[in-house]
Amino acid sequence: MTLPDSDIEAIQQLGDASRRLRAELGKVIVGQDAVVEQLLVALFARGHCVLVGVPGLAKTLLIHSLADALSLDFSRVQFTPDLMPADITGTEVIQEDKATGHREFRFLPGPVFANIVLADEINRTPPKTQAALLEAMQEKQVTVGGERHKLPSPFFVLATQNPIEQEGTYPLPEAQLDRFMFMVKVDYPTESEELAIVKATTSGAQHAIESTLTAEDILSMSELVRRVPCADHLASWAIKLVRQTRVGAAAAPEVVERYLSWGAGPRASQFLVLAAKSRAALAGRHCVELDDLKALAAPVLRHRIVTNFNAEADGVSADDVIQTLVDATAAEAAA
Repeated sequence: MTLPDSDIEAIQQLGDASRRLRAELGKVIVGQDAVVEQLLVALFARGHCVLVGVPGLAKTLLIHSLADALSLDFSRVQFTPDLMPADITGTEVIQEDKATGHREFRFLPGPVFANIVLADEINRTPPKTQAALLEAMQEKQVTVGGERHKLPSPFFVLATQNPIEQEGTYPLPEAQLDRFMFMVKVDYPTESEELAIVKATTSGAQHAIESTLTAEDILSMSELVRRVPCADHLASWAIKLVRQTRVGAAAAPEVVERYLSWGAGPRASQFLVLAAKSRAALAGRHCVELDDLKALAAPVLRHRIVTNFNAEADGVSADDVIQTLVDATAAEAAA
């Protein structure tokens, strides 16, 4: 499949926009290159992300800065045990017309009515409130009082989770985790990066982020991403990788049978190919390469596979299993 000249030029423009976005984010975010890349990939693939990392790693600052650089409406919801669904979606109130005395219900939109919604510590709130995001994430709408209300476009949910202090939390069910395109791991900075962070945040200097793209730009570029070609053998590689995670399947290798209790569904294959298209376009390339699929396998799969007791006993993580499968599948593809 050959792209028309207009799309090739648009992909080059998207690559330039990506570099400008990274430069703007670099004004306030030190390091975290992989995290920034995965957020941008998901953004232009129109996918949602959940970021996992200990407190103090600038997860909230990164998301807020991204919204500023994209000129998008931003809303933050701090999830707590007493948060109710209506606190997110909005509610209907009775309003009286002072001139006529007529009363009617009026819908007051909640914080979910924004382009980027930060669901901070999403595992701190009960399942009933977590589920309030399901319709919004999948259908881009909320239903209140039997009436549907469309959400603004583009719409992204970027949730955060704290991997420590799990007492009193409500882990997201698998069905809801599957709605997120990526689970992004936010790790500690290096020593040199931490020095740069300390110097930047204790000097009193202020760095204003300039708007780079509009909502209309993002919508048109996300449509362009879907037109990026992916060769059949690469799509087959992605499908084969995902199918190998399914316990009990004919293609499941020994590492999967030993360490996993559940594997990834077809949505993982879809998201992996779509994310690879986005990564290629952001790099200014006109087609998907194997490295795109390999680079995004972990964020796509780590929250879609379930490790068992054997994995915990042997100190094997979901990422370890994924890397083993990626290496084995890549070797077979190259053979």
